[in-house]
Amino acid sequence: MSGKACRTLKAVAVIIAGLLPAGIANAQGGADSLESQLAAKYKVAKIGQDSSGISVTDPGTVLVIKKGGILSVTSSNMVVIPSCVKDGQVHSANGNAMAGVSKLLKWKNVSDPTGSTNAETKFLTIGEKVYVSKIEVNRKDSKVSMAIIECDSCNSVQDASQRKAQVVFQFPKDYLAGADGGQVSDVISQVLEIQPEEAAQQEQGQDAQQGQQQAQQPEAPAQPPTTIQLGQTIDEVKGPWASRPR
Repeated sequence: MSGKACRTLKAVAVIIAGLLPAGIANAQGGADSLESQLAAKYKVAKIGQDSSGISVTDPGTVLVIKKGGILSVTSSNMVVIPSCVKDGQVHSANGNAMAGVSKLLKWKNVSDPTGSTNAETKFLTIGEKVYVSKIEVNRKDSKVSMAIIECDSCNSVQDASQRKAQVVFQFPKDYLAGADGGQVSDVISQVLEIQPEEAAQQEQGQDAQQGQQQAQQPEAPAQPPTTIQLGQTIDEVKGPWASRPR
């Protein structure tokens, strides 16, 4: 894959699924922060686990995959190799990525009881629908990471798989310092687009909110009528109208 940053990411980044809490990570600022704007744009799905495995307990925003190359693993896998998006192009891990991760785990003396580093990987297909289970903003490295999991009910599959993946969007240096949620979501939507039905509902909600704000704005107070008192001059009676051109 091209890009030093993406190569470095795939060589050393090991994401242990389940150890990191779902939601918006590295939150900074208040209601107008980038994290808050992304949280409002993308509702994060809640993931639970029981004896049957991992499942979505509270659905979130449905995203449609627009570009191929996103590498996924089964939901039981510990290790997820990120797919990097730079300049609108998806750069996926090569065939040796899992082997490299396995060596890294051994070097770190970390056991892999599930054998996930030897598990089969699969590219998610264009048009497939997924939930977002985690969003992380890294201003220092100018990256926005999104953990996703298949929406089996949306894809009308007979055998539930709920494969998961991670997509890392690489932005130019210091770009996130001044970017807003709309600019970042425009880049994300090139690869992961909000399902059209949900996007339309979001727009309707925004329009309704703007309408309520306009309705709540106070009207300008009416000007009191001009009064004439005994002893006033003609100019005093005319008031501000005296200087109005004819």
